[in-house]
Amino acid sequence: MGNLLCCIQVDQSTVAIKEKFGKFDHVLEPGCHCLPWILGHQLAGHLSLRLQQLDVKCETKTKDNVFVNVVASIQYRALADKANDAFYKLSNTRTQIQAYVFDVIRASVPKLNLDDAFEQKNEIAKAVEDELEKAMSAYGYEIVQTLIVDIEPDEHVKRAMNEINAAARLRVAANEKAEAEKILQIKRAEGEAESKYLSGLGIARQRQAIVDGLRDSVLGFSVNVPGTTAKDVMDMVLVTQYFDTMKEIGAASKSSAVFIPHGPGAVRDVATQIRDGLLQGSSGQ
Repeated sequence: MGNLLCCIQVDQSTVAIKEKFGKFDHVLEPGCHCLPWILGHQLAGHLSLRLQQLDVKCETKTKDNVFVNVVASIQYRALADKANDAFYKLSNTRTQIQAYVFDVIRASVPKLNLDDAFEQKNEIAKAVEDELEKAMSAYGYEIVQTLIVDIEPDEHVKRAMNEINAAARLRVAANEKAEAEKILQIKRAEGEAESKYLSGLGIARQRQAIVDGLRDSVLGFSVNVPGTTAKDVMDMVLVTQYFDTMKEIGAASKSSAVFIPHGPGAVRDVATQIRDGLLQGSSGQ
């Protein structure tokens, strides 16, 4: 009915291309228009002004000879003031954009190593966008945004990269564990040294207390028991300590028993040996 009445309707976000006797006449904006076909006017077609997206997957090789699939997302739209160029100059817009994307990616990625390609995704996207903007503006199209959405190496390469990363993390963990063990050993050695130092102080104080006690005992015994000498008192003290030692060895269930001659004569011999050892030590000093 619209064609019979020479009227057409152009939808929103769309323009129509009007021709007269096969030659471009002008661009029809959204709305209702009169198209007197009997005077040679005709509708060549419609052109969408909406934002469109094209995802391009390009296989290429990096500088370190790793084949990757680079996925680029191109967002573009036709310009209303250049609608005639966008309609007439390109027969397949998406194929043309894809060709430019292939050209730029295959010229940029081979200059980079695989790790650098992941780090410089924005630079690759900027190079693609600049090239597309320069090329497609002549055809009446605007490049709104270019994104490198993914870089996919071969599955074996990804597995190798994961293994390298895992090995590096294990190496760091081993170093940290070794450092922790080193710190524990140092602290343990410092604790043992401090313990031995304090034990030495305790033994020294113990011996000092024993010496002081023996001196006081000898002096007190000599005063209270007339006629006794220091030798008699020391013999009695040594015998007393001997029996105390034998008592402790017999009372301990897990002690290592040392069998020595035992009897009155043996006790006298032990006292003599201890006394002689002390006298020899004193004379040596």
